[in-house]
Amino acid sequence: MSLKKINFQRKTALIRVDFNVPLNQAFEITDDTRIKAALPTINYVLDNEGSVVLMSHLGRPKGKKSQKLSLEHIAQHISTLLNREIKFIDD
Repeated sequence: MSLKKINFQRKTALIRVDFNVPLNQAFEITDDTRIKAALPTINYVLDNEGSVVLMSHLGRPKGKKSQKLSLEHIAQHISTLLNREIKFIDD
């Protein structure tokens, strides 16, 4: 099924994205190629009056919370690329 055949108006799309991006020791993204690859899909839903929940992982935390592997480090960058405020949920 094509994404363009779905009516996203007033609906929420759960999108599993691959935001497992490399970070330097200061937790700054060193290559955002994977994030940029997901932008057309995310923007399509948003532009068609839908809401988006993004789900990903960073590294291999082995079932334990790890500040080092938190996606919180990339949330602001995603917000900047989307030119929208995003909310990070730590769960």
